[in-house]
Order: sequence, then C-alpha cells, then structure tokens
Amino acid sequence: MAGKIVSINISEKKGMRKKPVDEAVINENSGIEGDAHASSQWHRQVSLLALESIKKMQAMGLDVKAGDFAENITTEGLDLLSLPIGTRMKMGKDVIGEVSQIGKECHTRCAIYYQAGDCVMPKEGIFIKVLKGGKIKIGDEVSVMLRKPIEEYS
Repeated sequence: MAGKIVSINISEKKGMRKKPVDEAVINENSGIEGDAHASSQWHRQVSLLALESIKKMQAMGLDVKAGDFAENITTEGLDLLSLPIGTRMKMGKDVIGEVSQIGKECHTRCAIYYQAGDCVMPKEGIFIKVLKGGKIKIGDEVSVMLRKPIEEYS
C-alpha cells in the first residue's frame, strides 16, 4: 500500500494553518524542523491528513487547501484511516514513522475551525512518532512497511 506526499506544511505556532514548503528535514524522535509541534516530549510528532479528506471539505463548499487543517504532511492515494496504531510507514528515502494516534479530541473549537468552518483533522488525521529521520520532499512516496527492526531498513 503506497501513496505520495502532495504537501509539506509547517507553522511556528500551534493551532494555526500551516504554510507549505517544498521539502523538510524530519528529526528522529522529534518531528519536522521549524514546526511548532516538533517535540520528543509526546507521541504526536508529525501529523498526516489525506488530500481525499480535504477534497470532501471542498465538496461541501469550503475554501480550504493542504495545510489549512494544521497537518504537517498531506498525502494522496493512501488510506490513512485504515492504518492501525503501530503501523510503520516510510516517507521518501529515509524517514520511518510509526502510527501513534488516529484522530484527536478537540476540546474547544480552535482557530482552524473558525478559519475553515469545520475540521476533518480530529476525525481523519493520523499522527506518527518519528523512528528514523531524514529529508522529505513533495512527490516522495509514502508506503506501509512490514514490521521489522529499524536497523534492517538501512
């Protein structure tokens, strides 16, 4: 099962729409360099949302695009919601992440909700913990991996 990266998005503050970048460095056990959510202190180091989810919101008449839901990586062609917690995925040549959370609870309506009018991230976004860092760029493949020790992927 594979898809591709269609957008990489970062922001300096949490809870805001993210700005697209062409490429990014993802650090092991941290997240994307320059993004407010990068931290070794929690399991939601990088967020992913499918372009297909964004297109659902566009079909409802909302003027939204990749990054508007504060996702770090927007994918296409990969059913993110079918990936159980613990699934490992490879992005680009080097980055390996492990699904650590599916969806999230929104206790209050954040800036994204008010800016976009709704939010698919709580229902359809997934989060990963970074097991192996590296560089990613738009167009890179995202693939589900067989479960084996990290060293065997080098």
